[in-house]
Amino acid sequence: MANLELWETFKEAITAYTGLSPATFFTVIALALAFYYVVSGLFGSSAPPPRTREIEEEMEPLPPPVQLGEITEEELKIYDGSDPKKPLLMAIKGQIYDVSQSRMFYGPGGPYALFTGKDASRALAKMSFEEKDLTGDISGLGPFELEALQDWEYKFMSKYVKVGTVKKTVPVTDGPSTGESSEASPSESTPVENVEGHHTHEVKTEGDVERE
Repeated sequence: MANLELWETFKEAITAYTGLSPATFFTVIALALAFYYVVSGLFGSSAPPPRTREIEEEMEPLPPPVQLGEITEEELKIYDGSDPKKPLLMAIKGQIYDVSQSRMFYGPGGPYALFTGKDASRALAKMSFEEKDLTGDISGLGPFELEALQDWEYKFMSKYVKVGTVKKTVPVTDGPSTGESSEASPSESTPVENVEGHHTHEVKTEGDVERE
């Protein structure tokens, strides 16, 4: 009985405030909701926003690191991120690590992208971004710089997979060979023999003149 009285009161309120009958009022509400869902379905985009796609791509599993063994510095340069199909590699103190899992830092556009594809030991030790320091030469570094480099190496050893080493190239200098020296000796002694022979010839000539 109480519910019936409440319903009658509600219908009277609808009529008083909207001027519509309860049936008309609920019909209008239903049509408005249906119109809203139709419009949102036509103009709404089912594709995820671009940022969501980027996050999904970053979360895709990376291929397992490939062991390269010993490679030269020139061969290391091709793993600088310019080819998205190749892993991101970076070397510290001649040891090469796969840093592909931190592409946002070491990939193209990242804050440490210039270190990728190189042995950046000196640059890391000095916390330098200058081109001249992008080398594996750590000669002349101070104790604090060497300690900083050691910290970087420990970090890489614990976080990334080692995939190879950088082959050291030693410049070859051509020195004087033994063969050249031995060949030069006879040529140097030849003028002496010629001179001695010349003097002997002169003595004989003078003797001949005296006898005459």
